[in-house]
Parts: sequence; C-alpha cells; structure tokens
Amino acid sequence: MGVTVDHRTFVIERELPGNPGHAFRFWSDHQLKRRWNACHPDWTVEEDWFDFRVDGGERMVWHMPDGTAQAMLATFLEILPRERIVYAYTMRTNGIAISSSLVTVEFVGREGATTMTFTEQAVFGDPADGDIREAGTGIGFTRLQQAMLEDDLATN
Repeated sequence: MGVTVDHRTFVIERELPGNPGHAFRFWSDHQLKRRWNACHPDWTVEEDWFDFRVDGGERMVWHMPDGTAQAMLATFLEILPRERIVYAYTMRTNGIAISSSLVTVEFVGREGATTMTFTEQAVFGDPADGDIREAGTGIGFTRLQQAMLEDDLATN
C-alpha cells in the first residue's frame, strides 16, 4: 500500500478587538499566547519552550491521558511586529510526524479593531488530521478573541 499525502491550504480570518499591536502581543508574549493556545486541559505538559525571534521557535510536548505523546515543533522565519508572523511547524505523535506546515499570520488595523488573517499551507499523512487541524485552529481563534476581550475588560 502506498503512502498517501494530503496537501491543503486553509485561511481563517478573525476580527480581533484593539489595534494590531495588541493582537500581535497575544502571539508574541509566551504567557498571553498560552491563555488561548493551550487547548487540551487534560493533557500533561512535558515541555513548553518559547523563543519569539527570527530563527527562534516554539516547542510543546504533551502526554495524553492514554499515554500518547504529542509534540509541536516550530521555527519562526519572519517577524514584522504588528504586521506579520511567518513560521514553519510540524506535529508529531509518538515521535512520528503527522503534519508539516508553513503559516502566515497577518494583522491589519481597521477602525479600532484588527483583522487577523491566518493562512496555513500543510501536508498531512491522513486527510482526517487536516480536517481536525482546520476545525481546531478555528476553535483556538475563538479562544483568542475571548482572551483579548477579557484583557480589554481588565485594563479598562
């Protein structure tokens, strides 16, 4: 049986409260990012490393309740504060890559809000993993909107 490969690109756009600098902080500040990006409260975090700079990266390693190891390994390729972040990442299950992606996140200010456009170009070994990733990413961005609103309420 041959190996299947599922290439796909998906784009998710969200209106975020505040200016692009405010939105950018929720991607560039480790603690702020974890407020919306930590999506599996029942998983045990084994490693959480974050170095937000060009050629820096992000590494998250978790264990699921059944003992399965999951990892996200990213490298930041381009960072333009308040404008754009480009990074490449791979996801692994028990040490085996299940996907690799190139992501561009763009921030454009409009009338007191920010339009964030997230574009992911990915390759998945199993098309079902791509469906799960796209849906999960959208859910994460709903959490991002909520975290930003809570931050606005706390500072006003």
